[in-house]
Amino acid sequence: MEDKALVYAGFWTRLAASIIDTVLMLLVALPFADSAYSYFNWANGMQMQASSSIGISWIFPFIATMIFWVYRSATPGKMILKLKIVNATTGEPIGIGRSVIRYIGYYISAFPLCLGFLWIAFSSRKQGWHDLIAGTVVVKAVKPFYKDRHF
Repeated sequence: MEDKALVYAGFWTRLAASIIDTVLMLLVALPFADSAYSYFNWANGMQMQASSSIGISWIFPFIATMIFWVYRSATPGKMILKLKIVNATTGEPIGIGRSVIRYIGYYISAFPLCLGFLWIAFSSRKQGWHDLIAGTVVVKAVKPFYKDRHF
């Protein structure tokens, strides 16, 4: 019988995944932001520039994150590091509702000096406040092992 061992992803691994995600998001969003700001500043003034800023800074990251979490159980940074976000109770992928709650939980985790993210380092299941709120864990799959295999 084959078992798959899962381990919780720790603080430093998750931080590395977040840095990768941030760099990738900037590489994708900055060209659009530059074009939008240039166009709207020239064409319509500050009001249109502000609305394009909301779309690029808030709406685009939200939609992109939801798509990755729901369809891949991970953002690109987590995929590179072979991490997955799963339901803490069942181990199943998270759906749209749990994803939205987790995303809102990011702001709660960040607000008090990022203490909700630092909580990952001290939690036994390596959960941040956003994970606790949404009922999720981030795990790393390790190679399968066999009970009757001897080395």
